[in-house]
Amino acid sequence: MNGTFELIFCIVDAGFSDSVMSAARECGAGGGTVLNARGTAREDAEKLFNISIQPEKEIVLILVNKDIKDDILHAIYKSVGLNTPAQGIAFSIPVEDVVGLSTPVVKEAEKEETAENQPKE
Repeated sequence: MNGTFELIFCIVDAGFSDSVMSAARECGAGGGTVLNARGTAREDAEKLFNISIQPEKEIVLILVNKDIKDDILHAIYKSVGLNTPAQGIAFSIPVEDVVGLSTPVVKEAEKEETAENQPKE
């Protein structure tokens, strides 16, 4: 499974990881991993962007098929973005190789192609 995945990182204020996963699941994500973290920011950055920095954060990691990555990022932005109480940011990075998935993620196009190539009875 080379090159078909992206890893989405979403950093939100503590207590909003369930909202991140709800938005991601609506777009086809299976699950994620939540890490507890502590944010840091300079005081002048808080004033410049007119946001308060809550030090307790959650980082949600979601491994997804690259075909649904954009939909998930958009849904996360709408539900927990910077203009919400969660004050979240999200980004993704490409994943070169994946091992250890118990259920492989297959693209819809591959499913359809496989179905078309099956002998008709």
